[in-house]
Amino acid sequence: MQQGTINVQTENIFPIIKKFLYSDHEIFLRELVSNAVDAIQKVKTLSAAGEIKVDPQRFMVEVILDGKKGTLTIRDNGIGMTSEEVDRYINQIAFSGAEEFLKKYANVSEKHAIIGHFGLGFYSAFMVASKVEILSRSQRPNSTAIHWECDGSPEYRMQETSKKSKGTDIILHIAEDAKEFLEEARIESILTKYCKFLPVPVKFGVKSEWIDSDTEKDEEGKPKRIEQEVDNIINNPEPSWTKKPSDLKDEDYKNFYRELYPNVFEEPLFHIHLNVDYPFNLTGILYFPRLKDKFELTRNKISLYSNQVFITDNVENIVPDFLTLLHGVIDSPDIPLNVSRSYLQEDSNVKKISGHITKKVADKLSSMFKENRQDFEQKWDDIRIFIEYGMLTDEKFLEKMEKVCLYKDVDNSYRTMEEFLEEIKGNQTDKHGNSIALYCSDREAEHAYIQSARERGYKVLIMSGPLSSHVASMLESKHEKLRFARVDSDSIEKLIEKEDNLPSKLEDSQKDLLKESIGGFMDKSSYSVVFENLGEQDAPMIITQNEFSRRMKEQQMTGGGMNFFGNLPDMYNLIVNTNHPVIYKAAETDEATRLSILRQTADLALLGRGMLKGEALTNFIKRSTQFIQQ
Repeated sequence: MQQGTINVQTENIFPIIKKFLYSDHEIFLRELVSNAVDAIQKVKTLSAAGEIKVDPQRFMVEVILDGKKGTLTIRDNGIGMTSEEVDRYINQIAFSGAEEFLKKYANVSEKHAIIGHFGLGFYSAFMVASKVEILSRSQRPNSTAIHWECDGSPEYRMQETSKKSKGTDIILHIAEDAKEFLEEARIESILTKYCKFLPVPVKFGVKSEWIDSDTEKDEEGKPKRIEQEVDNIINNPEPSWTKKPSDLKDEDYKNFYRELYPNVFEEPLFHIHLNVDYPFNLTGILYFPRLKDKFELTRNKISLYSNQVFITDNVENIVPDFLTLLHGVIDSPDIPLNVSRSYLQEDSNVKKISGHITKKVADKLSSMFKENRQDFEQKWDDIRIFIEYGMLTDEKFLEKMEKVCLYKDVDNSYRTMEEFLEEIKGNQTDKHGNSIALYCSDREAEHAYIQSARERGYKVLIMSGPLSSHVASMLESKHEKLRFARVDSDSIEKLIEKEDNLPSKLEDSQKDLLKESIGGFMDKSSYSVVFENLGEQDAPMIITQNEFSRRMKEQQMTGGGMNFFGNLPDMYNLIVNTNHPVIYKAAETDEATRLSILRQTADLALLGRGMLKGEALTNFIKRSTQFIQQ
């Protein structure tokens, strides 16, 4: 028997701290299973190099839970280790066996990728185990099996032993403060999370005892206990993203989406298959879900993998933020497996991969627009928020999407901004030479304002998403003579000012009289009375809200923009049409009649805006009934 002290190489302590930070104890199982997969991949590599001959066998990793013994075993039939290799790779922490192996066989085969860093990852076992044993027999000819054990202190014991099968067993004696890792459901959930798509079959077995009343009795006349092991394969070693796109059909992609998200019943709109081997390795499948205005609900549905080992499903700040609205898988061996998120954000390979994914997504959307615009328009409402978010947050994505981003009008027609500006040129150009893009947020609630604009031959866009205010400001900044105005932000004559202004039928003294009367029943802290010279066919009064203050407040609520408006009450303008017969009559009549006319007219304006409620609505209905009776 060999006894000794584990050699911790001082010069390697800092790389360990920087590269292998375990924030969660459950990571130990990912590390050990990954090591077991590595051991099998090494056998395949050595066999391909002609260095060893391996009898045909079914390569597999087994995870065996034995509640009675309090152990968790990770077993593989891979390369195994000699006593010298155990001494070199286990007894000297931070000496990476995988890195040495990769250097030696760098040109043999890239197909059998080595996942982890055997040696360091192994020691994660001591986060949950009071004692760890290794039983290993190398695949190399005439190898002797080795038994190694350690209780977490620097001292270890190692001796020769007997082992029929070649490969390695890692036996964890679970510590008292980690008993959760003896629960079947807990282990199965960890394996499903981290090992669901490992390239080697992973079998999870649970040893248990049970009593069958029909069995023979023992010497004391009690039923004998029968030991059984229930196991199942928990992973798919060949997920769709590892295959060539040419080998997959549309149904295969849909089936894989269901495998990724078994509780999501709505199918994705379309997908992008990533398959790059230069200048970095990247595979994956990204799905476009039906987003509509579900801005936050769909986040964190992209899983990040390294050689089919799960890293995280929170890729925010690793890929561009707008890509977190997509679903799917990204896999790259160039992404470090055991690093902190802050390190990933600064990693050069991660940045290159992030930029490439952005380009691939933009190229896919552009080709869809060019190849089948009608189909692209049908999908637009479901993907609009994704594209808008990308344009607002990623300059390169904006450059590619400007020509394919669509804008829907109240007639359900779709145009690019270039097409829309060409269409409104002239008719919706104000006296200052600005093109005025009219829009609505709610087609039903703003119907009267939309109708007023359409009567003048104006086109009105629908911009109803949570990012619409940001999009309007972004487009205004890119087009010097473009201004966006919601149809209810002012009278239509003020929204698109022309040279010819109508005269007013009211004298200034009459305006003062009307303003004083209106101030008696309208809340001055919320409404400003404004007189405008509109046409007789226009409404006698309308409620509008300033475009600038409303837009800034909306932007502040969805992020971006200073909090100047967030705590202030909404301010509205009560626009009085100086040329409407009702208003002119109110200015000419007695005080009681004038007050009655103005109050009723103001309530009609509020009603048209959906702002007349409660007691005010009840009183309006009573007054209206009286008017009808009279």
